[in-house]
Amino acid sequence: MTIKQTEVTVGEIIQGYINNEELGVRGYSGKLDIRPPYQREFIYNETEQQAVITTVLRGYPLNVMYWVRRSDDAECPYEVMDGQQRTLSLCEYVAGKFAYDYKNFFNQPADIQQRILNYPLTIYVCEGEPSEKLEWFKTINIAGKPLNEQEINNAVYAGPFVTDAKRHFSKSNCGAYRLGKDLVNGTPIRQDFLKKALEWIAEHETREGKRQTVVGYMAQHQHEPNANNLWSYFQNVLNWAITNFDMKKFKKIMKGLDWALFYDQYHTHTLDTVALGQQISALMRDSEIQRPAGIIPYVLTGDEHYLDLRTFPEDIKLAVWEQQKHICPICHKEFDYEFMEGDHITPWREGGRTVIENCQMLCKECNRRKGSK
Repeated sequence: MTIKQTEVTVGEIIQGYINNEELGVRGYSGKLDIRPPYQREFIYNETEQQAVITTVLRGYPLNVMYWVRRSDDAECPYEVMDGQQRTLSLCEYVAGKFAYDYKNFFNQPADIQQRILNYPLTIYVCEGEPSEKLEWFKTINIAGKPLNEQEINNAVYAGPFVTDAKRHFSKSNCGAYRLGKDLVNGTPIRQDFLKKALEWIAEHETREGKRQTVVGYMAQHQHEPNANNLWSYFQNVLNWAITNFDMKKFKKIMKGLDWALFYDQYHTHTLDTVALGQQISALMRDSEIQRPAGIIPYVLTGDEHYLDLRTFPEDIKLAVWEQQKHICPICHKEFDYEFMEGDHITPWREGGRTVIENCQMLCKECNRRKGSK
């Protein structure tokens, strides 16, 4: 790969600036692709945008930016490899999209406008093979906002699949966000929704015996014309969750669950949603449950480990150990305190509470044996 240094002014970058869904994001008289397929969405917040303008107005140097020189016959001969967020901040300000110090660009005095337009940007223009370009993209220092794992995966496996997937999963108000904002953690523009969808479908294929990973799935589908299968599976999973569980009543315990796992296991079953709702409501009132987010997994699977049930505090366990004269009531052997564990005489599922009257101290072996029954 060859790298050449040049300087381009803000005024040159803003020439012919467009930013829309149909034509993409272009500048530099149409010669610069500011958001190529592997790049993330615009993520700078207002403070970071303001900092870019402050840097320019004070004449401080912005960090070096990297462009890639495409082939000679390319419609758009340059693309931004690193510096998209700074470039967009400058273009959006000059285009009047946000204000600085309560003034947009057109309200600034002529000398201030000219100072901004004449500000020189240091650009390193890189030329090389696509594999070299992506490897360099992974390793250079991304100023201000380091790329996360999914953003790097998007770069490495750039192609029509990722481009279409980002349409569904990576825009601020994309379809995935509108459907799953109350069920999936994170934000689309940092690729959290796309990452979750890919994790779910990789785990789905693994459960079907195909031993899949996120990277493996992206590599396998990189050159496919769209991400329709991924989008369809994601919709199926969340629509199943929304259909079977009352979002109005249980919203606070539904976000962040592994919905794909439960969809794969139970979507062919006809669930008694009324009975499930009643059971969930009762469990949400149960003070023994320390992890409310485990209630829905529990009612589906019956596995109490999801609930993180209350355990006996040390003072109760110590008092019961003394009452029992250090003897395990099952094997009738004497044990030091550290070799015994608090056990519910009447289990929680049968109404037992975590109170001293329902506590017995068992040796670890007997407690394990009892717990496995």
